[in-house]
Amino acid sequence: MAKIFAALDGLFPKAECALQHANAFQLLVATILSAQCTDERVNKVTPVLFAKYPTPNDFAALNQEALENDIRSTGFFRNKAKSIIGAARKLVAEYKGEVPQTMDALLSLPGVARKTANVVLGTAYGIASGMVVDTHVFRIAHRLKLAQEGTPEKVEQELMKIVPRERWISFSHQLIWFGRKLCVARKPLCLSCPLESLCDAPDKTVNPGRASELALIGETAQSA
Repeated sequence: MAKIFAALDGLFPKAECALQHANAFQLLVATILSAQCTDERVNKVTPVLFAKYPTPNDFAALNQEALENDIRSTGFFRNKAKSIIGAARKLVAEYKGEVPQTMDALLSLPGVARKTANVVLGTAYGIASGMVVDTHVFRIAHRLKLAQEGTPEKVEQELMKIVPRERWISFSHQLIWFGRKLCVARKPLCLSCPLESLCDAPDKTVNPGRASELALIGETAQSA
């Protein structure tokens, strides 16, 4: 783990959530939209969305069809619209329009599971209540044999046992960037990977032409 921490600190010393947002509510909406969708696509949709509906009250007043049309390009737009409107209405009715700062309260919102709650708590409030386990974290945790379980919730519990609490927020972001920029799902850049010696995944690749990419990865991630 010390080698993994050192390598990720070297690659992504300031790894942060890639979803653009100005406050906790915008992050909540963006994270719901990010399900089965790229952050890049979400970041193209949300600036227009938040300019059109600046507050939880604005979202709470929407009919579902109107929001569906605004978020259609993110996929699964019907379920997402239902969740976002439902969450906004509950925030307005029970939390004075403020996004709560506890796991239990966040999980009571429509469309919010542990991943979304961890993103909001960690990124918006700096609260380490758990670890974000998205597709990248789930895949890499298994690849590096940090976890064995078959669900994100159980993988989160495994990671929380071996990662110090003070790293829960940053480590999740680092693994996400690592999965996007280096340990990609198809043809991972193994020759450029500082963790290659710790990994014995059956699909390890070797491509000398990509060795020079390592120096650019950290800079690319921070400027994305």
